[in-house]
Amino acid sequence: MSSSTAKSVETKPLLPAEPEEARKVPMQREELVVAVAPRSGHAEQFRALRNSLVALNPESAPRSIVLTSAAAGEGKTVATLNLALALAEMPGARVLVVDANLHQPSVESYLGLQRRQGLCDLLDGSCAPDRAIRQTSVDNVSVLGAGSLPNNPSVVLGSDRMKSLLATLKRQYSWVLIDTPEASSISDASMLGALVDGIILVVRLGETPRHLVEQTHNTLESLGGNVLGTCLTNARELD
Repeated sequence: MSSSTAKSVETKPLLPAEPEEARKVPMQREELVVAVAPRSGHAEQFRALRNSLVALNPESAPRSIVLTSAAAGEGKTVATLNLALALAEMPGARVLVVDANLHQPSVESYLGLQRRQGLCDLLDGSCAPDRAIRQTSVDNVSVLGAGSLPNNPSVVLGSDRMKSLLATLKRQYSWVLIDTPEASSISDASMLGALVDGIILVVRLGETPRHLVEQTHNTLESLGGNVLGTCLTNARELD
């Protein structure tokens, strides 16, 4: 990685995570329904998505999945975290959430965690894995934040080190869920989609234009991605 791409756009250097710090922070955001409202209909929707993924993986092999959307504001991060929580309910499952949105990272914010060194710092060798990956307060759910944001995210995500890291993470976790920016205007999801086992397209019900969803789906597949299906957000919970 060249110095120009490695240069961070952060105004304040991020610190490495302290061991066990994330374990002490409970998940309290109301959007994280699998954690805070496990008996709700919305939580069951994420379990249904989990069950579909498990059915597609009968051999229980480690899987890496990108979650993206056609437009911004579709609820990708919320969907990623809820799916991670649902997967962690399965016996023996170990789940890692990776924030690969190097434009507007938000995974740590939803979890109530401080921004720490993460993905980018791990890739450039400035942070050790055990100080970048944090175990959350929920058993078997870990998180790798975006870390120090680079000037050129595409160069970072398309690097050989990123491919190697994904392979390593799959050896350590049952499921690696990767939160990415919207695919219609930013190429990162398409780039990562060609490196992982599958892609889930997050769609906000009643708001996302159908033609944009179809166009995004076709683009992801034409660039080598395997779109497994869609995750609908903003669906009304029936009584």
